[in-house]
Amino acid sequence: MLLKSSFTTLVVGVFVVYVVHTCWVMYGIVYTKPCELPSSTGCITPFLAGNPELQMSIYTALWPNANGGHTLIHKEENFNVNEKFERTVNVSIPKKTRNNGTLYALVFVHQAGVTPWQDPRQVHLAAQLTAYMVPKPPEISLITGEDHTQGVTEEARQTKQRKEEESRMSDQPVSHWRSRLTLNIVGDHFVFDKEHLPSDVRRYLRAFQNGKKMVYLPLLFVDELSNRIKDLLEINSTTLELPLTISYDAISLGRLRFWIHMQDAVYSLQQFGFTEKDADEIKGIFTDTNLYFLALTFFVAAFHLLFDFLAFKNDISFWKEKKSMVGMSSKAVLWRCFSTIIIFLYLFDEQTSLLVLIPAGIGAVIEVWKVKKALKIQVVWKGGKPTFLFGKLDESERKTGEYDTQAMKYLSYLLYPLCLGGALYALIFLRYKSWYSWLINSMVNGVYAFGFLFMLPQLFVNYKLKSVAHLPWKAFMYKAFNTFIDDVFAFIITMPTSHRLACFRDDVVFLIYLYQRWLYPVDKTRVNEYGISYDDKPKRKSHKD
Repeated sequence: MLLKSSFTTLVVGVFVVYVVHTCWVMYGIVYTKPCELPSSTGCITPFLAGNPELQMSIYTALWPNANGGHTLIHKEENFNVNEKFERTVNVSIPKKTRNNGTLYALVFVHQAGVTPWQDPRQVHLAAQLTAYMVPKPPEISLITGEDHTQGVTEEARQTKQRKEEESRMSDQPVSHWRSRLTLNIVGDHFVFDKEHLPSDVRRYLRAFQNGKKMVYLPLLFVDELSNRIKDLLEINSTTLELPLTISYDAISLGRLRFWIHMQDAVYSLQQFGFTEKDADEIKGIFTDTNLYFLALTFFVAAFHLLFDFLAFKNDISFWKEKKSMVGMSSKAVLWRCFSTIIIFLYLFDEQTSLLVLIPAGIGAVIEVWKVKKALKIQVVWKGGKPTFLFGKLDESERKTGEYDTQAMKYLSYLLYPLCLGGALYALIFLRYKSWYSWLINSMVNGVYAFGFLFMLPQLFVNYKLKSVAHLPWKAFMYKAFNTFIDDVFAFIITMPTSHRLACFRDDVVFLIYLYQRWLYPVDKTRVNEYGISYDDKPKRKSHKD
């Protein structure tokens, strides 16, 4: 017991150190020490402080440089750094790009009234407007077998289908169009100290000598985190023009530094083998929320990770020591195993990020192990073939099984019609890639929508036995607390009322568990009627009891 307590204390201590260290690192990213004496020669002053007349010009080119072969697609005259704007332009696609090539955007901020090449104090960056991905297979109606693609000619549809078939045969990525270009400039008139110039800003900073002072030009930044997979459009040989939405907004220096670090982190993950979809899910964490909400998300995720670990540790310890299924709903254990496997297959079919897929797979393996323990299954190998042996149940376990079966019988009257109706609705009105996708999606929707109902049989068993001593309360409390954190966090986000109410249904069931725990108290000083003590360790009842 002392060893377990020391191990838990060590884990909590490491967690606290990790949170404090992360907060310190984040503070170092968003805070930049300013120059104490702006008039001194050791300072770098902003060019924007003189309120110059600027212009933003955006060109397209086949190469990421400004040496010829460029086409002007947008010109923002009387450009004001602190004024936000959004423009949508149609961009002509060169033949090389249509033939699975690339295309770049060259963004210039320069003196108004002249071209970028006439202004020696212009700043520019190149952004890739194309990305390579394997096209998604078409989704069809499983009833009619039709692909309801709208707004394209028959020739274009046939060309697209032929290209998709060729791509699937060769499993080669094709060129896709990034329909959004997000630009930022630091609007703060921040004065840098030469001795404390951040390395992440240094590569974006271009300075020139103006008398005795150093002056830096506008800090132009292309937000690559805003390039999402959902905004990609496939390019084929018949594509002559494509829309491009140009978004601009001023940002603070701290936000710029944070964005630079996040883009570098995503790029590093891709270099280590993470796919474009993996990177896209990570981008969504940063682009779909503001910085303050992102900081709150970090703390919630950190505590979520801690409680996940503690729940995992206590759950494994409980089931490792468990010898009897008295008072435990075997049907609920089987359901958790089934639902976890279905969710894993769904994530695998959707090609979800490995960050989510691997933990789901580990969870599925653990649930299978728990089923083996619950049903007392032994695997015996004879002649290279496995033989499964099921252990016998005693009288108390058979009584629990009867209550469990009775609860599932009542539950089936509600559950089966709901699941069948949902599957038929998906079959008739929705489109999927294959019958396998329809089957997995129908089952996973049933798991997400009605899975909480399978928590009810355990409540029924508790009511019939008038006891909750058989439950793994330590792991249960950690899991429930995690669920409560997730639900409160979801409630803060703007969502429909029906979705908010659905988020709290698990918590309602948990409150009933807590009521049962109050109604059927556990005596911590003695071994209970099922041979299990308060710390979830099987013990024999003494003669004094």
